[in-house]
Amino acid sequence: MLTKSVTRLIVGLAIGFTALFAIIAGGIPLTALCLIIILIGAREYTDVLKNKGFLPSYKIIVVSSLIFAFIAYFGKLNYIPLAFTLSTLMAFMWVLFRGKQPYIANVATTILGFVYCGWFPLHLLLLRDIGCCEPFFNGWIKHNPSMEGAAYSILMLLGVILTDSLCYYTGVQFGKHKLAEVISPNKTVEGAIGGTLACLIFSIVFGVWVFNLPWYHSLAIGLLIALFAQIGDLCESMIKRDAGVKDSSDIIPGHGGFLDRTDSYILTIPVIYYYLHFFVVNNFFDILKGLF
Repeated sequence: MLTKSVTRLIVGLAIGFTALFAIIAGGIPLTALCLIIILIGAREYTDVLKNKGFLPSYKIIVVSSLIFAFIAYFGKLNYIPLAFTLSTLMAFMWVLFRGKQPYIANVATTILGFVYCGWFPLHLLLLRDIGCCEPFFNGWIKHNPSMEGAAYSILMLLGVILTDSLCYYTGVQFGKHKLAEVISPNKTVEGAIGGTLACLIFSIVFGVWVFNLPWYHSLAIGLLIALFAQIGDLCESMIKRDAGVKDSSDIIPGHGGFLDRTDSYILTIPVIYYYLHFFVVNNFFDILKGLF
């Protein structure tokens, strides 16, 4: 019989290699993986908030996320304002015609749901496509000959894993000062510092050697990964703590729920994408000049 630690390791490796394959493949495999995570994560999100007495609409979150996925897959970002408008209108109409209290909270948590569970993680599709070459389509099948976006995505993936791991081990060995005692009692300042330093070193080495990025871009990317991986973890802990639950679910053996395993990525993915888009791929100051 496998111990909990062995089960956790096996399942973690399986998830990691699946994500790695999907990132390298891009296109439909990556989109499918994102949608699976979103469908399960959105269900966990709505179930967690039911413990708080809120009733966000799972169907609206899923439909909105499918719209966002369609837009991200085809790179039609000019349709995002329309998608957000339609999704918000759907949230209001669902609450209006369903007629259950608390009205305001149900609208707000539905909107938060399709942003937090849908739009934010779907930035992985945009991150995968970033780089020197634009993807092209053969009918509905997307092809991207550039591996630049895949490499950035893997940098982000490994940076988050390293941050989470070193935060835990450094915190266990040296942790004395609580980082956010009310929200997550086990997290420590020493653990946060250890995870951040490890991610910074990794990002600088990976960024300079693989991408030939200037050291300051590599440093900034590492700092953003470490910072928002930990903030994302704390944000999910805040939601669970407020709802009075320990794990989002027990669907993943040894790991809890999908939200428990992906919380560190939810905020990190869009932050890294926008940093790369505005400061590495494009010149931010040239973009500013174009606005005036």
